[in-house]
Amino acid sequence: MKKLLKIGILLVSLAIPFSCDTDFLNTKPLDKVQAETTWEEGPLAQAFVFGIYSHLGYGGFEEQMLASYTDEALFTHTGRNINVFNEGTESPSNLAWTSDTYRWGRMYEAVRAANLAIENLPDATFTDVDKNMLLGEAYFLRAYYYHQLLRFYGGFPIVDKLYGLDDDYSIPRSTFEDCVNFIVGDLDQAATLLEGKTMARGRASKLAALGLKSRVLLYAASDLHDAVTASANSSTIANYDRKELIAYTSGDRNTRWAVARDAAKAVLDLTTGYKFDLAAPVTGEEGTANYLALSMGGGSKVADAAANVELLFERTHTPLYTEENEWPLGGIHHEINNGPNGYHNWSGNTPIQQLVDDYERMDGSNAVEFDWSNPTHNSDPYAARDPRFYATILYDGAPWKPRPSDMAPIDPVNQIQTGYYNNGNSEELTPGIDTRDAKTESWNGSHTGYYVRKFIDPDPAVVGNQSGSQVVPWPFIRYTEIALNYAEACIELGQDDEAKTWLNKIRFRAGMPAITETGGALRERYRNERRVELAYEEHRYHDVRRWMIAPTTVNRDPQTIRVVGTLKPGETPYNPYRHDKNKYSYTYTVQTSTNENRTWVDKMYFRPIARDEVNKNDALVQNPGYE
Repeated sequence: MKKLLKIGILLVSLAIPFSCDTDFLNTKPLDKVQAETTWEEGPLAQAFVFGIYSHLGYGGFEEQMLASYTDEALFTHTGRNINVFNEGTESPSNLAWTSDTYRWGRMYEAVRAANLAIENLPDATFTDVDKNMLLGEAYFLRAYYYHQLLRFYGGFPIVDKLYGLDDDYSIPRSTFEDCVNFIVGDLDQAATLLEGKTMARGRASKLAALGLKSRVLLYAASDLHDAVTASANSSTIANYDRKELIAYTSGDRNTRWAVARDAAKAVLDLTTGYKFDLAAPVTGEEGTANYLALSMGGGSKVADAAANVELLFERTHTPLYTEENEWPLGGIHHEINNGPNGYHNWSGNTPIQQLVDDYERMDGSNAVEFDWSNPTHNSDPYAARDPRFYATILYDGAPWKPRPSDMAPIDPVNQIQTGYYNNGNSEELTPGIDTRDAKTESWNGSHTGYYVRKFIDPDPAVVGNQSGSQVVPWPFIRYTEIALNYAEACIELGQDDEAKTWLNKIRFRAGMPAITETGGALRERYRNERRVELAYEEHRYHDVRRWMIAPTTVNRDPQTIRVVGTLKPGETPYNPYRHDKNKYSYTYTVQTSTNENRTWVDKMYFRPIARDEVNKNDALVQNPGYE
């Protein structure tokens, strides 16, 4: 931190443009300008604040996704330090893969930039740019980066000013409670400054500030951050002598839940999400289409552009922001990183069977848990599932986009092939072209039998890793998350009917029937609903920790599926093969992956502070289990 805080050069970055003044924003600036000039000229001050957004990175559109640190996905490739985390061997001197979107030192770089803006904007002399708007954005961004530190590491040193070269940089971590209060204070300030401002998509707003406040307060009320509850669930935390750094050590939990409930309701009352006014479930086809519209962020890529009202804060999807100004088109990269190898993609973060199994099955008009021991379920496991499943997961036989030209002759009907098929001539099985045994890019094939579908543009013109125009927003904060936050707080306060009202709004939009349970059963239904609705959005990692259920959800090796299709007697095979239940009999066998030996250790509730950071600031106290 000492090196970080001693940076004395003011850098002005236009890497992340958000303004409509595209001529200005697409001009490469000088690397350095005098600090006083920045705060005398509106466009330069605006450019500086835009640069603070750059620390958001691609959102979650990275080659290694946080999903692969959870029971959502398995990372396909080796040598990326994913296993260091999942096998419980991470230490301060042996860090697992860590994204720059929450890396300790990187967050303090972002905070320092925000502090520069917050300190200088009040006295800035320009009048051609809205000064309060920029100041509100700076407060929001400082809060966002601090919230990243809080939810990955616990309490952090609160730095709210610029440090001089002769200042003492040995800054201790503040208590968890103080950090929550500081972040909430910044967000309240941001909301006030951004009141009534018309913001371009991708920029902070009053709703974004209040939405993030809802998340921070929900986490603060959860089991992991109540010292008594956390200690009862974990001997590692019980034996940690600085519990105030990671949890509340006093106060009333019901009060914290009530504050979290009210913060969420404040957002719900100010705006509306996408199709939250339904009185009954839509059809399954409509439910899938609705979820697809949400994952595409609305706009021209989906039929219903009104879906964009859902996003309270997003990694912008405006096509003006190109690779040349260092804001890569996350959508196209997401497809390359995660799409099937039979489309010349890299199969990065593939869904595991545990996630697939948690999508409910429709039995008539009722939703039930999927059950492999049920002959109806296991004979056709991808039939009659929660409509969100079809917009999230690519499975054997799923319809998909046209193949690249060199693969089209092998699959002219555009179906995912992750199984092995016997055409009746011998005992030999032919591997599907999306398997690891396929002749095309086998090293990029899924280990699990699935590929992620969510956030990938279904437009046939955008094929595989060919150049295209897919621009999909990353949903940092969306209205549905806030509705789920509200429902959770209501459940914890015993207000089950109110919770079900909001849960059923979400389910009706997805084509799912109403939830009717109460008490503990309702809590379990809620948690699965949150898992399914927010899949691959970087919530699961934090949810299983704050609920302290990670020992049961993470401490399981990923399960995979093996699909075998055998030609039925008397049938004539397709050449080339295509999926057809009338012509082929299919069997589905769940297997356990040997790619990772996943192990849960209670120190994994928090990430370690890197040894280099502790060496820079000897006042830092390490997290439990890493001492």
